[in-house]
Amino acid sequence: MKKLLITEKPSVAMEFAKALKTNTHRQNGYLESDEWIITWCVGHLVTMSYPEKYDENLKLWRLDTLPFIPKQWKYEIIPQVANQFNIVQGLLQREDVEEIYNAGDSGREGEYIQRLVFMMAKPNKKAKMKRVWIDSQTEEEIIRGIKEAKDLSEYDSLSDSAYLRAKEDYLIGINFSRLLSIIYGRKVAKEIEEERASISVGRVMTCVLGMIVSREREIRDFKKNKYYKVIGSFGTDSSFFKAEWKVNENSKLFESPKLYNENGFKNEEDAKDFINSLAGKIGKITELKKSKTKENAPLLFNLAELQNQCTKNFKIKPDETLEITQNLYEKKLVTYPRTDARVISTAVAKEISKNLNGLAKGYKDDEVQGYIKKMVDEKYSTDLIKTKYVNDKKITDHYAIIPTGQGFENYNNLPELQKEVYKLIVKRFLAIFYPPAEFNKVSVTVEVEKETFFANGKVCIKKGYQEILKQNSKKTNKLSTKKEENVEETSNDGDEKENNIEVFNTLKKGQEINAQNYELKDAETSPPTRYNSGSIILAMENAGKLIEDELLREQIKGAGIGTSATRAEIIKKLERIQYIKINSKTQIITPTKKGEIIYDVVHVSMPDMLNPKLTASWEKGLDMVAKKEIKPDEFMEKLEQYIHSKFNKLVVRM
Repeated sequence: MKKLLITEKPSVAMEFAKALKTNTHRQNGYLESDEWIITWCVGHLVTMSYPEKYDENLKLWRLDTLPFIPKQWKYEIIPQVANQFNIVQGLLQREDVEEIYNAGDSGREGEYIQRLVFMMAKPNKKAKMKRVWIDSQTEEEIIRGIKEAKDLSEYDSLSDSAYLRAKEDYLIGINFSRLLSIIYGRKVAKEIEEERASISVGRVMTCVLGMIVSREREIRDFKKNKYYKVIGSFGTDSSFFKAEWKVNENSKLFESPKLYNENGFKNEEDAKDFINSLAGKIGKITELKKSKTKENAPLLFNLAELQNQCTKNFKIKPDETLEITQNLYEKKLVTYPRTDARVISTAVAKEISKNLNGLAKGYKDDEVQGYIKKMVDEKYSTDLIKTKYVNDKKITDHYAIIPTGQGFENYNNLPELQKEVYKLIVKRFLAIFYPPAEFNKVSVTVEVEKETFFANGKVCIKKGYQEILKQNSKKTNKLSTKKEENVEETSNDGDEKENNIEVFNTLKKGQEINAQNYELKDAETSPPTRYNSGSIILAMENAGKLIEDELLREQIKGAGIGTSATRAEIIKKLERIQYIKINSKTQIITPTKKGEIIYDVVHVSMPDMLNPKLTASWEKGLDMVAKKEIKPDEFMEKLEQYIHSKFNKLVVRM
């Protein structure tokens, strides 16, 4: 009797064969030994049938056939991969197979790919069905995954959520794309000067389009406001610091209509008059606070954070980052990439020295080896158990992306960009073992005739983890008030001179201090920045934070728009259907004219499709199905009610 193992790709099947160390023989579409048969999918082998496969009349887009909600769902083999499906089906039905291992990608989409195959292929009923769930493709992890494989039924709720996600996207996409095209298609075609136009709507895609168009219109409609700040220079010619004026209740300008905000004047003349009123007045230091602060290394990469960082560093699109990281995973260099977690599990933390030792022995990079050598020389602790980097509660399917410390036999053949992405992951990983960066901070308050000036200073005294991540840390005096969001500052005399923090060392509370001079600083409000292909991924991940309703925001905490596995593909599709443009050099995203027209159509007809609240709440529902908190029928019932409700409202308007 034999064991059958099915992976998602041929290359993965080869890694399983190597790990099992079985003397397999290559057959047509599979490998076979005395004990094992190892075969593979090639991505999706099965797909959902279009409406015309239910009824040929449904090929025409007509109002009287909508909404289309099948009672019995139909699926079909994808013609281009039918040959491999037939091979897999034949193996699944073999009488000599007693155990079947689902070794697809360890996530919702991977589960869906394999379950569709099982549903269509009808495996040997006598065979036990098991699920292999792994976090990397190292030999140890593969062997562990097979040894600890659970009964397939333990993943039924994950499978349920995967089927529901596909059905939801199918029903919303097909029904509302057809309905809006019937109602608004001619109008859209006329506006984009084309003979005909169809309107493509998607549960996630339309919401993301809404975010991009809304941001663009904010920028377009933005009007700059100029205002004037007052900066005082205090001390002596050889030792002085700059501080910024800010109104408070004791000020003669408290709640004055002359002010643009708490630290800016509307008119230049009013600001000059204020400066003249302080001329020759002595200041007094009313507050002087000195402190030391520590800053720990950032959390590890999940896919969204890595995609955003790669867009910043290498100006590449999120789908390219995913493709690169997936290849690094398949080459055994990093752990599973499609993860939302930025921490590792307790179990992984206990074995983390293996990853570090592997990097020390196998990764031939002088810079990284220097960091590892310092860890050893300085005897930095590798015990992460009680740190913020280990949290089992914040891990669902997989932990953060980290280097395995293996796979270096594949490293030299990688393209240069893939090596750079790998190094990025390694450095973020090593940084968590370094001590925190330490800073001296000083805050000073100067009062002149009941008018208050503030200055803050901060200097890095120990680089700690910043030695690896190379963050900038100048010895400077930063002006007191927090820089407003969407504010740009321009100095009257070019680049503002910054002062060393050491100037504060001679100061004492209660000390009288001269004002050398006061100057005006021009400032103006600025529009929000456009999304780039990396920042939009982060915005999708954190979309729940955009929801105004506090109760709902808390209910869907952790639920964003789409998943780590699908977000890059959504951006790619929006570009492909010409709803957005992505600048190839900067990765800045702008909507097209067509994209804005589609936005307007959706905004008029079903505006909730543009709201992250709807998309994130559906995603939360899918997560609840996966966790067995609600039943699949309950989710499906709510989905059908939503579709019927929307149709009724839209058709009435016609």
